[in-house]
Amino acid sequence: MGSDELRIGTAEREEAARLLADHFGMGRITPDEYETRVTDAYAATTLGDLRPLFRDLPQPHPGFFGVPPAPPYPQNTAPLPVYGPDPYAPPVPVPYAPSMPMPYSPRSKTVAGVLQIVLPFGVGRFYTGQTALGVAQLFATFCTGVGVLWPIIDGIVLLVNGGSDAEGRPLRP
Repeated sequence: MGSDELRIGTAEREEAARLLADHFGMGRITPDEYETRVTDAYAATTLGDLRPLFRDLPQPHPGFFGVPPAPPYPQNTAPLPVYGPDPYAPPVPVPYAPSMPMPYSPRSKTVAGVLQIVLPFGVGRFYTGQTALGVAQLFATFCTGVGVLWPIIDGIVLLVNGGSDAEGRPLRP
């Protein structure tokens, strides 16, 4: 018994109808051809009844037809020449260059912090070269009575965490 004489079931008929709908959606067959082929697919009883419905259509064909025949022409398996870098190659990692350490400022965080606490009107910020911040603290201290807390808290932060000078260099410990 040949493979075309094998009986098919509902699953095979539905798969054939679904694939015909895909071909219809791609514009390969007209609406009249689609209706005729789907009607024939649901009326089919053997594989031989379904094969002619896909004979003039490209892949995809139903999977139960088996492996498609080999192409009549030989396949070229030689790799294509590559001109220049491969555009599909993954990127090459760049070696990590550690950043240079930032040089310390000639100013000391201890001196700046103590000046902020002892003279609480921005003197420590004038010492570090941050004159705009020093003027703001001076203005807050003399214009408001509560403004004296800002330089004191800033001095404590300078002593604990350090800070930076006007050029962005860290203050010396």
